Amino acid sequence: VQLQASGGGLVQAGGSLRLSCAASGRTFSTSAMGWFRQAPGKEREFVAAISWSGDGLYYADSVKGRFTISRDNARSTVYLQMNSLKPEDTAVYYCAAARDPYGSRSVQGYTYWGQGTLVTVSS
Repeated sequence: VQLQASGGGLVQAGGSLRLSCAASGRTFSTSAMGWFRQAPGKEREFVAAISWSGDGLYYADSVKGRFTISRDNARSTVYLQMNSLKPEDTAVYYCAAARDPYGSRSVQGYTYWGQGTLVTVSS
């Protein structure tokens, strides 16, 4: 599976962005997908995950209520809608495909990673 993330950019605090991650490969529709982020000098952290069917949704406490993960299996694409952005959301955002259909909050639970897209939130 190859993953291509896009949609990052510069936005003011309180604004919104939608990230997209297009996947190639036959296993997308049976794989859980996740979004992670990494700020400068910090470890990569879990943001959100979605099961293969879209029924299972998981969020980090720091983004719950502001971010929404979704997927379109027909387009082999996963999305991350980010609203009410804060300066502390600034990071490189990575999409990843999981080893299993149900998802994980752990970096170790993901086999394939995209190249990352930078999100910068100004105060």
